[in-house]
Amino acid sequence: MIFLKTEDEIELLRQSNLLVGKTLGEVAKLIKPGVTTKELDKVAEEYIRDNGAIPTFKGFPNQYGNPFPASICTSVNDQVVHGIPNDIPLKEGDIVSVDCGTSMNGFCGDSCYTFPVGEVSLEVMQLLKTTKEALYLGIRHAVHGKRVGDIGFAIEECCESKSYGVVREFVGHGIGREMHEDPIVPNYGKKGSGVLLKKGMCIAIEPMIAMRDRQIYIEDDGWTVRTRDGKPAAHYEHTVAIGVGKADILSSFEYVEQVLGDKAI
Repeated sequence: MIFLKTEDEIELLRQSNLLVGKTLGEVAKLIKPGVTTKELDKVAEEYIRDNGAIPTFKGFPNQYGNPFPASICTSVNDQVVHGIPNDIPLKEGDIVSVDCGTSMNGFCGDSCYTFPVGEVSLEVMQLLKTTKEALYLGIRHAVHGKRVGDIGFAIEECCESKSYGVVREFVGHGIGREMHEDPIVPNYGKKGSGVLLKKGMCIAIEPMIAMRDRQIYIEDDGWTVRTRDGKPAAHYEHTVAIGVGKADILSSFEYVEQVLGDKAI
């Protein structure tokens, strides 16, 4: 069932999503060679709780009923999504996708940003730029009267035109009082197909794009998703409210990009 949100509910969603953006900004201050993803997780959880929210990822069950053990997902290099923070230091040239969710005042926030660690190769940087570009191309279609397939088509066309692989097994989603609501929002699709978008719908759009082949597998931990060919993958995500003529982006990369300065993607 798809729940349409009132203007007041959308503002509550915005508050929770802006906290996600600020949390990603705090994490951005720490990302450099030698830092562990467990350190990033500790800072993120403290910041979320200090601001009166709870991290929605912590304890969230997977398909096997196993709870996620951390407050953020940290997916490094060929990890596509749902990477578990650990004690392995990040290295120069790595990339790390930090996916973050909050719950505050009864509504959820959800956003992700992929960070370069130090200097990365031009090939990897182009993957990051294209994935982020695809996110915003998809958001252009998050308007009243369009369909979910229009979003997916825009993302797929942008990425496949550059020979990147669009991961299909993991998708965007509706969001509101629950982190995952209807409808699902694939990163591929046909123009004019799928669920009709209406004002008041709120969705998370999140392209997960592989450097080459889109095939993936899940590690034995039941969470971490990797590319089969071992090539890097990028992941960017915004939560948006469907608008008339223009989408309303509820999350924010502003705080991350203030920290990154001229190194922002």
